[in-house]
Amino acid sequence: MTAPAPAAADQLWIGGYRHDVTLAQEKFEGGQDIKAGWIGERFDGLRKIGRPAPHLLFSKSLDGGTNYLAAGLNWTWGGRLYLRPGIGLAVNDGPRRAYRKGKRVDLGSPVTFEPELAAGWRLNTRVAIEASWVHLSHATIFSRQNRGMDSMGVRLLYRLP
Repeated sequence: MTAPAPAAADQLWIGGYRHDVTLAQEKFEGGQDIKAGWIGERFDGLRKIGRPAPHLLFSKSLDGGTNYLAAGLNWTWGGRLYLRPGIGLAVNDGPRRAYRKGKRVDLGSPVTFEPELAAGWRLNTRVAIEASWVHLSHATIFSRQNRGMDSMGVRLLYRLP
């Protein structure tokens, strides 16, 4: 009798990111983040929406800025070179109100959407590297304040055996 094999698609990743690279508006935080995450096996039952995979993401600001935890779905398109768009919900510990030059610059809610996009290269069957963009925003659903915040970085992925 053999033990069941773990999900072949499960991946763990870690990356370094530039925090709050938002270009369209006044920045209220800066510095670097360490982000880490998990990407699960694709859902066969969700074929109608392209068999997405679940993901978890934790972001820790190294400079005292906003930290967050997110969960959502992502899709991987391609082979050795690929794109990975995703969407999730995040809970953050950012300030509830922050002002710069008399203008409000906080996220406006402790709950935000977490769209992301990565472009990756599979180095072999287990290891990949991705350039990644992650955004936090709530589309003015949770309050009228909706500044949004972007992070950009590089992450290393390891596919579990």
